[in-house]
Amino acid sequence: MSGTFSVGFIGVGMMGAPMVACLAAAGWPVRIHDPRAEALAPFAGRRGVTLAGSLAEAAAGAGLVITMLPDGKIVRAAVLGPDGLAGAMAPGAVLADMSTSYPLETTALAGDLAGTGIHLVDAPVSGGVRRAERGQLTIMAGGEGPAIERIEPALAALGTVYRTGALGSGHAMKLLNNYLSASGLAAACEAVLIGRRFGLDPDLMADVFNVSTGRNNATEVKLKQQVNSSRYAAGFTMELMSKDLRMAHALAGDMAVEAAGLAACAELYARAVAELGGKADHTEVMKVIAGDG
Repeated sequence: MSGTFSVGFIGVGMMGAPMVACLAAAGWPVRIHDPRAEALAPFAGRRGVTLAGSLAEAAAGAGLVITMLPDGKIVRAAVLGPDGLAGAMAPGAVLADMSTSYPLETTALAGDLAGTGIHLVDAPVSGGVRRAERGQLTIMAGGEGPAIERIEPALAALGTVYRTGALGSGHAMKLLNNYLSASGLAAACEAVLIGRRFGLDPDLMADVFNVSTGRNNATEVKLKQQVNSSRYAAGFTMELMSKDLRMAHALAGDMAVEAAGLAACAELYARAVAELGGKADHTEVMKVIAGDG
């Protein structure tokens, strides 16, 4: 399928790179920008992908600009800063923040864009690198219906779109999803540690969990594959998980919800960053739980 508009893509990291590849493979012309030359290098000469030397160059003339950046503050700087995206985007274009950003920062950014004619959509993703490579991400899209409808054909090259409601709702959904993911992993690691010390086989435990009521994402794709094997290479860093949990806990506070479980989970992963370093894989939380950090 040929795209009906060009796509600017900002942030070609671990997740952004396969997303760009999927857009190009589906026929959408993509102009990409990243301050790191090494991130852009693999796309040099790639059919359907143009390397942009600046944010403004990536955004100029694009019907859709996607940001895939570490957090909302960096997104804000990219959009509103000198030579930023907002100054180059045409009225009527859609800006889709597919980063994991704080929902209230997203709504504040929309206020700053008021009067520019730029339509802001928050559309964070879940699924990890492997599903990004296959174009099978879960996309949580918040914002005005017509704006989402316009860009949905392009987003379909990346995965399945779920409309979550008003602007900011996609980012809220993503934070809460990552809380469940992080807490499920922590609980699975604790269960394996207890069982192992009792004498149970950790892989057998995973098999039993996965046909029982304790089954979750961690038991299915992380226990045997990453934790029990000590491989610890799921592809999502501890600092990113800790950052998402901090934002989820802040959102709970803003919504006047005590969320003791979320507070404990956020503290655990913050301790893991302190003990193991931010670049550790998030599955290495088992080391902290076991006292091996």
